[in-house]
Amino acid sequence: AVNDYTHSTAPNRRFPDLITQRLLKAALVGTPGPYSSDELNDLAGHCTDQEDNASKVERQVRKSAAALLLESHVGERFDAIVTGASAKGTWVRIDHPAAEGRVVKGFKGFDVGDHVIVDLLSTDVERGFVDFAGVRRS
Repeated sequence: AVNDYTHSTAPNRRFPDLITQRLLKAALVGTPGPYSSDELNDLAGHCTDQEDNASKVERQVRKSAAALLLESHVGERFDAIVTGASAKGTWVRIDHPAAEGRVVKGFKGFDVGDHVIVDLLSTDVERGFVDFAGVRRS
């Protein structure tokens, strides 16, 4: 079994899996590891960077999918919960359909955890934007 190569189905996991399997194989057969400490540090940094890049793409796809799903619901009203409030903006999450967006109007006085009513103002599928107007606390 030590000589067999197996991997998970996620392409972004194949390289780290291969590194791990090479290290395990060397340990099991009692030979020196195939990588120096510096090489392992470089490989770990590369794997982390690639995972971060994949996460960014996945997040953008989720945001764009939510914008596409909500595109036909512009003008509708939703129950929401405030998930973020800072100088950069106020963010809410709606449940049906599940999506998050920015409150671009009427957000004063909204705090994280508040249950609010929002109107869907617009979506931008390409950029993954979902914009709401705060109506009131619920």
